[in-house]
Amino acid sequence: MSELINNAEQRRELLKHMIQQLHEGVAPEQVKRKVAELLTSIPHGDVVVVEQELIAEGLPEAEILKLCDLHHQVLDGNLDNSQSASAPKGHPVDTFTLENQAIKTLCADIEKQVVGIATDTPVDNLKNGLIGSLNQLMDADKHYRRKENLLFPFLEKNDITGPPKVMWGKHDEIREQVKGAIAALREADRTEEISALSEMLITPLLEAVVGMTLKEEQILFPMCMDLLTDSDWYDIYRQTAEIGYCLIDPDTEWNPEGMDLEKSMEAEGDCVRLPSGSFTPEELEALLNILPIDITFVDRNDKVKYFSQGDERIFDRNRAILGRDVRMCHPPSSTHIVEQIVEDFKAGRQDCAPFWIQMGDTFVHIAYYAMRDKEGTYLGTVEMSQNIAPLRALEGEQRILSYADNTES
Repeated sequence: MSELINNAEQRRELLKHMIQQLHEGVAPEQVKRKVAELLTSIPHGDVVVVEQELIAEGLPEAEILKLCDLHHQVLDGNLDNSQSASAPKGHPVDTFTLENQAIKTLCADIEKQVVGIATDTPVDNLKNGLIGSLNQLMDADKHYRRKENLLFPFLEKNDITGPPKVMWGKHDEIREQVKGAIAALREADRTEEISALSEMLITPLLEAVVGMTLKEEQILFPMCMDLLTDSDWYDIYRQTAEIGYCLIDPDTEWNPEGMDLEKSMEAEGDCVRLPSGSFTPEELEALLNILPIDITFVDRNDKVKYFSQGDERIFDRNRAILGRDVRMCHPPSSTHIVEQIVEDFKAGRQDCAPFWIQMGDTFVHIAYYAMRDKEGTYLGTVEMSQNIAPLRALEGEQRILSYADNTES
């Protein structure tokens, strides 16, 4: 039996046979026992090779997608990642892993909300709490999009196409599960309904989300660490912020030896060119941050793409918000206002929506502006917030140079 275990080709054939048994209806527990008996340590790469071969031999991707959770259930505890390199701090895999920790913590919190729901809990409190948490879970979309658009292309270059397609299919299932759960909760008006929805929709969703983190950490990431070069990872790293982070705001930069982000940008002539002049990214960032207003930009697809980082922001922002749907950045009670503004801007009915509020000694002016190109096509929405209390307090004139004691005005 040791010869069988140590022979890679025979080991994969045996693994393939066991996975085929799952598709033929053999109980997962029975297959798992056989795996434990015959294949005590399975290299993660074998799973990828076997799934790729099964697809090439005609097993539909949809069938593998249907049973991929059972595959992992059977293999869990028998996978060997001991030979894979570990990711340094700030590396894309390190960021993915930190996001997974945040995702699992959020899922555990949601599970606490749905386990043993008390019948005397006010329906609105229960519903709003769950919807708010599920809105946060929508953030996993950015985690998945970075895999799909930044990581999977490198696997395809290495002729690994089947498993990424299957995983992408699982992403789409999870996305629909989250949307479906939120939609169903919005319609619920009794505690008993919410309890039933939790069992039918939310619990399977949490299992799928947590299961995905395990598939990543036990198979996908170790395989990618084996295959991709530092240059590949650096390419992914540089584009990560364009899509955004999931639930966390990474605080560690990653600069592999021999590569420098700023020098790389200079070498490419990276410059923001406008009809009336140009900026380096460093100059543009400094300009936007020194303005006495907070700026947030939401693109035409309703995703948060940018926020300024002045020394004293009125409303907190962190990079985890990047790439998030603007509706999910507001409490459920004000979502309808956000939707109305975006609808009116897109339809061309309005171009500005102003608000002003008193916050202690601060008088905050908030204005949303529709951003359009020269032909009037909607490009997105800009939110500008400013403490105008110092401006309201001005009297008379100041025509002689006099430096202010502070920079509030």
